[in-house]
Amino acid sequence: MNRQHTTRRHAPRGRRPLAALALLTGAALALSACGTSVEPEPAAGEEAGRGYPVTVENCGRELTFQSAPASVVGLSPSQTELLVELGLADRLAGQAQVAHHELDEDITAQLTDVPVLSEEAPPAREDLLGAAPDFVYSPTDYEFTAEQGFASIEQLAGAGAEAYTATGGCSDRRAAGTVDDLFTDIADLGLIFSVTERAEELSEQGRARLEEVADTVEGAERPSVAQLYVEGTTLSAIGGGVEYDIIDRAGGDNVFERDEPAFAEFFAAVVTPEEITSRDPEVIVFSVNDAEHEAATRAYLAETFPDVSAVARDRLVAVPNSDLFPGTLGNIDAVERIAAELHPDLF
Repeated sequence: MNRQHTTRRHAPRGRRPLAALALLTGAALALSACGTSVEPEPAAGEEAGRGYPVTVENCGRELTFQSAPASVVGLSPSQTELLVELGLADRLAGQAQVAHHELDEDITAQLTDVPVLSEEAPPAREDLLGAAPDFVYSPTDYEFTAEQGFASIEQLAGAGAEAYTATGGCSDRRAAGTVDDLFTDIADLGLIFSVTERAEELSEQGRARLEEVADTVEGAERPSVAQLYVEGTTLSAIGGGVEYDIIDRAGGDNVFERDEPAFAEFFAAVVTPEEITSRDPEVIVFSVNDAEHEAATRAYLAETFPDVSAVARDRLVAVPNSDLFPGTLGNIDAVERIAAELHPDLF
């Protein structure tokens, strides 16, 4: 489930109206508990080679850079997108898992000459190492699993490449991640590549959009929500991670709680249909890989839960799986999309 992506169905983020952005002038980047440790921080606008070395903390490791990386690979389209948004398209040496979703046209136009290292799964070890990266950005630690045939963090280090995992995708944080982890990643990447001004701009835009949603849903009645993923007849519920935080920020109350034993170590758990029926959510949010998967999931929910309030009242909300991945601007899209469905009278 957590490996999947899907096609985007929204306007390019750079063109989205930002009503609250004018209220933010020079806002500082807030860092999460898994935050960045830097010494020293380069001044905004400094070119590569000045203000180094810089050190950031990522997944319990310290990564030190003597200069800005010059050969970069994003291990999912969402990570590649963020790198492009930071102005780093000319440094990309590879893109991966490209079949999982289609990026907006303004992004893909900058990727025409970037080699594709894999379609469905993370790239094989030899393919990633063959691209000769000096920096690899991944949504989760899974992409570095040597047992799956992928290049491990140690193998990449041996080849001269630093591996960075999205903060919310670190193994020890996957169940506790939040949308704010995205801003830690943006800040880290800004420092690593000495593009702090652009990083601050992206974060200000993202925080403004989240603040606008928060202001809109404040005080509104919060519907109960089950967040699900259906694969065939296997039903998984979401009770942690950035996915959980997205529902909360959108103005919903998840019928599953972070502190339940099933979600103590991972953000999702396989559940029985009876478990969903007993909690009777008012809304069901489900993640999808593509249009075919969405249709199959809707059919499964209609057949399996005809008497559950969400199904009976047709309050079923499909969200692209790629927007739920850690370290992606799509997290903000998901908050906006779900909030509009939970509170249609307010948007």
